[in-house]
Amino acid sequence: MSTPKFLDLPPGVRRTDLDLSHGPVAALRALPVSGSADLAPAVLVHGFTGSKEDFIALLQSLAQAGREVVAIDLPGTYESPGPETLTAPPGVQMPDYGLGSLGAVVAEVVDQVGGGSPVHLVGHSLGGLVVRETALSGLVDLASLVLLCSGPGALTGPGALRVQLVVSALAGNPTSERLRELWDGGLEADAHRRVPDPGVRDFLRDRLLNSSALGLLRLAEQLSSADDRVGELAGTGLPAMVVYGENDDAWPLEAQDAMAKRLEAKRLVIPGAGHSPNVDAPETTSSAFTAFWNEVESVGRR
Repeated sequence: MSTPKFLDLPPGVRRTDLDLSHGPVAALRALPVSGSADLAPAVLVHGFTGSKEDFIALLQSLAQAGREVVAIDLPGTYESPGPETLTAPPGVQMPDYGLGSLGAVVAEVVDQVGGGSPVHLVGHSLGGLVVRETALSGLVDLASLVLLCSGPGALTGPGALRVQLVVSALAGNPTSERLRELWDGGLEADAHRRVPDPGVRDFLRDRLLNSSALGLLRLAEQLSSADDRVGELAGTGLPAMVVYGENDDAWPLEAQDAMAKRLEAKRLVIPGAGHSPNVDAPETTSSAFTAFWNEVESVGRR
């Protein structure tokens, strides 16, 4: 889980909703405080138990380089309603919590943000598996792909054990009442140990309790079973960058290195950061994204 260090929106960042075919998706949208957004926009997708706020420390600096930047809540996460709570519009197939289905939702976001022009796409952790599906779907034109602390497929090792605990906790009773029990039964105490800011602790509670328990269960199951599709992704020829913190404890670092090699992607290790460089080292992470995106766009203009 990413835990933002602050929640006040920086200058140029605002809360909005994107109206998609199935229903609304909550987002934070950033535009340059001065100057125009002449560069290709970017869409950022959070990981398991995360949300759009995971990127709050990046948004202003990314936008100030001259581009629109949008971070979303996936369906069923925090301020985006779960599909099980919505009524399908006529002729619309509601998304589920499958990686491919969520990838199609992200594709619709990309299309709306980019207006048919190429968009840079970033996926953190589980979000990397989702945006990979977007790239493989062929539904939209992407400028580049950044996989942030993500992996080639299912989690292994200690990360897999942590996810399995979520599956065990929710499998028999994926309800909001069960999420409240989990918060009261240990997650609240953990938040008090880790997070000094009471406002951020309240946010962590609200994010969990407003998310879909069914969605959390299904996403946890897929983190434990996702296929390795790196070969297919490499076949797209999409410019890619693999970024992770030197202390990342989710996918093994060797697995992320190997993924970068298979993709012929740039690889960047963020010093001093763990599984969330977007929180631990936002300036370094923002600079890395901007430099990569500018390079991709510069090559495209030649």
